[in-house]
Amino acid sequence: MLDGAWWPRSRDVGAELPGLVRALTEHIGPVSSVGLDTAAWDDVPARLLVDGRSVHLDRYPVGDDTVIVTRGDHDHFSLLVVPPRASREAALARAVDAGGTDSARQILVATGIGSELPGEES
Repeated sequence: MLDGAWWPRSRDVGAELPGLVRALTEHIGPVSSVGLDTAAWDDVPARLLVDGRSVHLDRYPVGDDTVIVTRGDHDHFSLLVVPPRASREAALARAVDAGGTDSARQILVATGIGSELPGEES
C-alpha cells in the first residue's frame, strides 16, 4: 500500500531528496531515513544534510519506483516515485487513491508510465 507519490525532476539524489524531506517534515515531522534503490539514482551518499539535520539513506533494492521514508524508529511511509520524464497526473491521482491497493509498478504500468522504467519494454 502506498502513502503517496513523489515526482523528482532528475535522478540526482542530492538535488531532489532535500525538497522531499523538507515537504514531509512539515507534514509528518522529522525524517530520519529514506530507503531507496541505489541502482536507480546517481551517486547516492550514505547521508544527506537537510536544513541542519542528518538524513540517513538506506541502500537496498526497494525498486526504483518506490522510496521508503522513516520518521522516528518505527513509522514508515511508502511513496511511489514517478519517473522524471513521465506523464504524472494519472499516476499521482492513482497513488493517493484512498482505496487503492496497487503496487507502485502496477500503478506506473496501468498509467502508461511503465515503459519508462528500467527493465520494461516500450
